[in-house]
Amino acid sequence: MDFDFATVMVVAVLITGVIWALDVFIWKPKRLQAAEKLRQQDVEEKVISNTIKEPVMVEYARSFFPVILVVLVLRSFLVEPFRIPSGSMMPTLLAGDFILVNKFAYGIRLPVIDTKIIDVDEPHRGDVVVFRYPKNPSVDYIKRVIGLPGDTISVFGKQVYVNGMLAPQTSLGPYTATGEGLYMTGADLRLEKLGDVKHDILIMPGRISKEGEYVVPEGHYFVMGDNRDNSNDSRYWGFVPEENLVGKAFMIWMNWDSIQNRVSWERIGNSIN
Repeated sequence: MDFDFATVMVVAVLITGVIWALDVFIWKPKRLQAAEKLRQQDVEEKVISNTIKEPVMVEYARSFFPVILVVLVLRSFLVEPFRIPSGSMMPTLLAGDFILVNKFAYGIRLPVIDTKIIDVDEPHRGDVVVFRYPKNPSVDYIKRVIGLPGDTISVFGKQVYVNGMLAPQTSLGPYTATGEGLYMTGADLRLEKLGDVKHDILIMPGRISKEGEYVVPEGHYFVMGDNRDNSNDSRYWGFVPEENLVGKAFMIWMNWDSIQNRVSWERIGNSIN
């Protein structure tokens, strides 16, 4: 996305925090001193109260600073919401899904500059990850990790091979789609096994998709969408650098079906596997 919410939040925290601090250490003591002088001059209490009164700007800064700070900390270090804009991860995720992403799963990073300060874990094969698109880091993508650093990934005949070993697929029959994914009705729904992770994918028989063999460099990951024939992923633009990782998707907290203009209650609370 082009709107950098983190930067806006950091700036807002700085502005409100500075205003509040200036009032605590400079402006408020001066107001109290002025009020004391007025008392010594026997000025009526109403005038003194107006002198002590907190300016509106300071009042807003004092009120909003802790709220903005809490939101910034939550979104930067714990959990961040994202909206799925396309069907590239069908059937796991649908366009209109609102998901939660674990921001500390792969390490704690400072907001805006995205510098990792604490290592926590690394992506595992089969994880559904959000990352900054390498070709345009202002845009967030979501895909599934297929290849880890040092792996050789081969994609031939709509099947994936990891270091020469086939990731088994089992056909589950024709896919029945709903909402914005109706165009995928009739696709071949398959269960794919990546190591210990089992997940559903969609295949369009007869549709040509990119094939090839890819060696994953150190510090990078090979990712693919579960909607294999309708996904702009590592097959087309390359690998995801470790520093581009945002977090691990773990839950759908809401879905808005724009075709039927309704909330899809049955998807709320579903875990992302």
